[in-house]
Amino acid sequence: MHDLRQTKSFLFLILGAALLVLFWQTQGNTKLTIYCAHDSVFAEEILREFERREGVPIEIKYDTEATKSLGLVERIIREKDRPQCDVFWNNELLGTLDLAQRGLLKEHKGKGWERTPAQWRDEEGMWAGFGGRMRMKIVNTSRTDHAEPTAERAAHFAIAKPLYGTTLSQFSALWAMWGPEKTKRWHTDIRAAGVQIANGNAAVRDLVANGAAGAGWTDTDDFFDAKDAGFSVAATPVVLEGGATICIPNTVAIMKDAKRGDLARMLADYLLSARTELALAKSKARQIPLGPLTPQQTASLPEEVRELIPAAAKGVAQKGMLKARNECLEWLKVEYLK
Repeated sequence: MHDLRQTKSFLFLILGAALLVLFWQTQGNTKLTIYCAHDSVFAEEILREFERREGVPIEIKYDTEATKSLGLVERIIREKDRPQCDVFWNNELLGTLDLAQRGLLKEHKGKGWERTPAQWRDEEGMWAGFGGRMRMKIVNTSRTDHAEPTAERAAHFAIAKPLYGTTLSQFSALWAMWGPEKTKRWHTDIRAAGVQIANGNAAVRDLVANGAAGAGWTDTDDFFDAKDAGFSVAATPVVLEGGATICIPNTVAIMKDAKRGDLARMLADYLLSARTELALAKSKARQIPLGPLTPQQTASLPEEVRELIPAAAKGVAQKGMLKARNECLEWLKVEYLK
């Protein structure tokens, strides 16, 4: 009888342990895994607010400044047979287009997608854009050498390594506009002329802000960061031939094999909401809302953001730029990863 009681106790112990393991596994499976290429200093607060409001536990994986967006895109591609990501918050569009072409994204035409203008969303609902940044020419106002880089003169100018992020988007736009040969020749010429190549847009900002470069290409958020810190800087949107600017949206996409589909759709709609766009616009990044706002919401925007809305509307079309991006990236890998 004693042995029988011991056996029963042992079985109940095993059953209890198994139930506990199952409970923790179930709890773990409710976590929404987000890959985020946007700066953590701006994204974290928005994502944690979603977590608090909706009661959805989240896990966020960020990228580094030097490999922004490309690192996470390539990670998702590597993980395609054993996907880990549920929702991808990318800080640009072209990498998201790559994932869509590979069949790694899932359609979602929710209220956030419906709110997004056609220019900034996929017709099939694979992705949608929000909170745009402008590519900017930042200049040190204490220096006078602000000219664009040329084959004759480029040492005064700074650019981020074009393998990554929004600089890759800018190079892709040039590739689509100029063609491969002209782009390669121009790039070779300005490197030979001594253009300063930094590890990221923030590094370009610092070179210009500190006077090590007279001018450079960066994004609005990095420019505003330098301006807010009191540096002698000014900036204007990069303008391509024909008058188009380069407005680069954040994008949100749900992974095809997302294990937490309902939660992923909730987050996608949250990121595409006016609430999120206003939060990004009023943050130090001053990102530009791409969806419609009420007159009261527009009036609440920082003046610098309102001033950039017309320039953002002239943003070059990027939906058809994936081929140019892929060709340009393969060439840049050869140039910079020798």
